[in-house]
Amino acid sequence: MHGHKGLDVWHKSIDFAVQVYTFTKDFPIDEKFSLVSQLKRAVVSIASNISEGAARNSSREYIQFLYIALGSASEIETQLIIASKNTTSAT
Repeated sequence: MHGHKGLDVWHKSIDFAVQVYTFTKDFPIDEKFSLVSQLKRAVVSIASNISEGAARNSSREYIQFLYIALGSASEIETQLIIASKNTTSAT
């Protein structure tokens, strides 16, 4: 199909990954191997699925990988809500 490096959405997903990595540096130590690890895997998955889908031979396959990336974005949203509520309840 197309090269992923020319896609704005891929560049934005890379920027988002950098933001999540930066944001999670301040998480409590007890979250480093649970929530932080899950957040990092999910955010990397977004950019990875966009690039893998773009390398596929059909629009149908590409769309499927975009849906997987969307699922990872929803996963991150949920994890950040949980982190927010955990921080709020700890104060």
